[in-house]
Amino acid sequence: MTTNHALLNTIQSPADLRKLSRVELKQLAVELRDFVLQSVSQTGGHLSSNLGTVELTIALHHVFNTPHDRIVWDVGHQTYPHKILTGRRDRMSTLRQYGGLSGFPRRDESEYDTFGTAHSSTSISAALGMAVAAQMRGEDRRSVAVIGDGAMTAGMAFEALNNAGVAGANMLVVLNDNDMSISPPVGALNRYLARLMSGKFYAAARDTAKTVLKNAPPLFELARRFEEHAKGMVVPGTIFEEFGFTYFGPIDGHDLDSLIPTLENLRDMKGPLFLHVVTKKGMGYKLAEADPVAYHGPSKFNPAEGLKKPATPPKPTFTQVFGQWLCDMAAADERLVGITPAMREGSGMVEFEQRFPKRYHDVGIAEQHAVTFAAGLACEGMKPVVAIYSTFLQRAYDQLIHDVALQNLPVVFALDRAGLVGADGATHAGAYDISYLRCIPNMSVLTPADENETRQLLTSAFKQDHPTAVRYPRGSGAGVAVQPTLDTLPWGQGEVRRRGERIAILAFGTLLHPALAAAENLNATVANMRFVKPLDVALVTELARSHDAIVTVEEGCLMGGAGSAVQEALQAARIEVPVLSLGLPDEFIEHGDPAKLLSLCGLDAAGIEQSILKRFGARPALLRPAVNR
Repeated sequence: MTTNHALLNTIQSPADLRKLSRVELKQLAVELRDFVLQSVSQTGGHLSSNLGTVELTIALHHVFNTPHDRIVWDVGHQTYPHKILTGRRDRMSTLRQYGGLSGFPRRDESEYDTFGTAHSSTSISAALGMAVAAQMRGEDRRSVAVIGDGAMTAGMAFEALNNAGVAGANMLVVLNDNDMSISPPVGALNRYLARLMSGKFYAAARDTAKTVLKNAPPLFELARRFEEHAKGMVVPGTIFEEFGFTYFGPIDGHDLDSLIPTLENLRDMKGPLFLHVVTKKGMGYKLAEADPVAYHGPSKFNPAEGLKKPATPPKPTFTQVFGQWLCDMAAADERLVGITPAMREGSGMVEFEQRFPKRYHDVGIAEQHAVTFAAGLACEGMKPVVAIYSTFLQRAYDQLIHDVALQNLPVVFALDRAGLVGADGATHAGAYDISYLRCIPNMSVLTPADENETRQLLTSAFKQDHPTAVRYPRGSGAGVAVQPTLDTLPWGQGEVRRRGERIAILAFGTLLHPALAAAENLNATVANMRFVKPLDVALVTELARSHDAIVTVEEGCLMGGAGSAVQEALQAARIEVPVLSLGLPDEFIEHGDPAKLLSLCGLDAAGIEQSILKRFGARPALLRPAVNR
């Protein structure tokens, strides 16, 4: 590695990049890779994926006339080299921090970010839309979708391929395959074939032959089959050609001498094209190459030393609590089946896979399939647990309603990353699950306040014979000791955690703890509600009748959330009482430190206290008729 970024420092935009020679581009790749490593080690963020796309990023911006030509990055966690080369190098120190650069592409951040991403498998659809728009307007521009092999497991990617082959627009799909390797002889052969097949002579010869042979259908079909099978012996592209794409590759994604001339040839070709490039996650940093999963999204670290285990064991995260519960419940009930849509590590299922491999199913980035697959298991008497991020369950909403809830099947949804998620920002924040789940018949929504309650409510949900969802946040909680037993909590019942006067704070989830802190200064009553649905209506009405005001607190969107549920219950009971609902505002919350974001949303202890004082004053006025007392 080098600390000299002399050439990189001259690049203010891709226009500067296009002036460089091939030798200079190779030196730029060395400097860019070092800059990515040094930058991420100081801010945290995605590392392995970005080290793997350095040469590909350089080649794309060197060959295509960006931003006139559109590049759409799938997911977007591999776009740090792209950000650095498109005028944002000096702001990389602010990456994923409040007010700083996003860790993903954003249209409002740069004209080079042509499409906002962070969820997987959207790039081909978006790039196709851009290509068709250019075609309709008669504009000479190219659209390029860069998608990883993991993202190709999603049905949406194949839906887009199917449409693109019919649309016939000028677009290029680049498959960034980092799950395989090419030995040097095969790599050299594929480089030759890719350059040959993408060249004008080959294309012209092929088109001429087709024109001539179409007059003799039997010969045309024979030639077509010969070409298909000859290519199939050396390239795995037949499936993409069946979709109507012309396939090229695979080629070495770290070899600029292969990438650039191939892309130059493809730039001038018409119709839907598919280029298969092979890269290595963590390329150029041996520690990340050896363990790309560990270095996928590290916090700050010293590149010379690599990641280190903390001196003192940290508090268990909610994800770890779920992972241990899953193993313990699986040992107790052989009907349990664990399902994840490609988030084994993120959802805490590594040990479960090791201990119960036959009951572990990673379905790939296919959330819709994951939910309906769980429904099918439940139909046959199994007890599926779908471990999924709150923000990813949004992608399977129809399946959730139609395939699970409508049939009242006992599927447990373990919703990780509920609430704000910090550095990943709005694309990954679990802001909407309370609202979009509680409106579904048969569905129950559980909001544990701490680690032990998470385990207890997971058990409670698993014991039900209808669909349930248990939401818990990213990271660690209050540090409550987790009991090893598989105890349940009374279904649909909350508890009063502090008795006070005048004001009753109804807390849903982990915001119970700042609510308790705020209540100390206000001498307010605090209830740990535990359940959004079924709501503990008896507790709500009892507190409403014995207090002057009700305050609801939740780490979710206010519209249609737990606060709305409380107000609906009070209205149904014909109880008139002032209600203040605190939660996430009607806007997308930016990336940043979670504690800071909660403070900005008024959901820390000080914010809750100030909101109550602002609304009700030191002593809330008695606004209700005496009959309701």
